[in-house]
Amino acid sequence: MKTIWKYNLEITDEQFINIPEGAEILTIQIQKGKPVLWGLVNDKDKNETRKIRIFGTGIPIITDWSLKYIGTYQLLNGDLIGHVFEEIIK
Repeated sequence: MKTIWKYNLEITDEQFINIPEGAEILTIQIQKGKPVLWGLVNDKDKNETRKIRIFGTGIPIITDWSLKYIGTYQLLNGDLIGHVFEEIIK
């Protein structure tokens, strides 16, 4: 059965989330002052690990990485901006 699950993210350059295989990452938003990722998942599928990268505005991005944009969040009244990507590991 497909459902939407949420995954709390840390405010760090890179992290890994365990999410059911084939899940579709939908969005990133702030909930209760913290970044949260939502995904459409089939809860019967086994988990896989996905790499999430967060970049601040103006931070260089290595062009060798295969990145898929998820979204941007703002914290501290816009003083902290995070641009969130999934790194597609081949």
